[in-house]
Amino acid sequence: MSKRVHRDYSPAVRRATTVTFPTLIKALMRRDWHGQEHIPRQGGAIVAANHLSYADWAAMALFVYQAGRYPAFLIKSSAFNVKVIGPFLHAAGQLPVNRGTSGAALVLKEAERALERGECLVFYPEGTATRDPEQWPMVPKTGVARLALATGAPVIPVACWGAQVILPYGSNKPHLLPRHMVRMLAGPAVDLSAFAGQPLTRDVLRAAAGAIMADITGLLAHLREGSPPASPYDPAAARRAARQEKAGILQNDPDGRNPGTAPDGDPGPRPAGGPGGDEPRKAMPA
Repeated sequence: MSKRVHRDYSPAVRRATTVTFPTLIKALMRRDWHGQEHIPRQGGAIVAANHLSYADWAAMALFVYQAGRYPAFLIKSSAFNVKVIGPFLHAAGQLPVNRGTSGAALVLKEAERALERGECLVFYPEGTATRDPEQWPMVPKTGVARLALATGAPVIPVACWGAQVILPYGSNKPHLLPRHMVRMLAGPAVDLSAFAGQPLTRDVLRAAAGAIMADITGLLAHLREGSPPASPYDPAAARRAARQEKAGILQNDPDGRNPGTAPDGDPGPRPAGGPGGDEPRKAMPA
């Protein structure tokens, strides 16, 4: 008697997506893709990429599938509560992420089990689409580093550029015609050997996540033929700076009549340092 294989997805649903989705995605975008040979053809693997738009998912799904793997995304849990879409995501083996709750850690355990079964997981280390004014990657969350160091799974960095033109973040009106070019570039697995065997402290996880995002940013710089900021945009620091600025304005002008004050919520200059985008950047050598 053959041994029953445990799966957290429906093979029939996955087969159906491989028949229908590639043709549809190809019709939505032109493609200039390189580096797919770096994605392992078998065994547990993590693909980590920058995040620009909801259109990233379609491009990444096809990119990974054409590399010979079925992509399993970590997706915010609210999507799993939508009728039809939620059951479909579960059946396709996608993983829900409960942001800002104790359940956020549980998905990492689920992800560990998925890697043990040989899945190819797609991570967006920023946790959301970038808020950087020039759309460079932000400071990453540490979940991808924790998962990689706990399992030893390789992390393949991927950069994407152009999907944000098809569907800008925050918009529900896609720009489909004419078809826009989406460029993607994968690189070799991130070297995390410096962190092997170390306790998974906050500093170690932040450093490892930073190494992963640095590789992604370097690939994106090559795609964009430009230089990224010296330090990645930090949205938490931007919010703190905005609150401090607002508090200072209110203290100096409690009636709010100063016409020279900044608008509420303006994050001001890049909090983590780096150029603000006023000067053109020199191209990065290939």
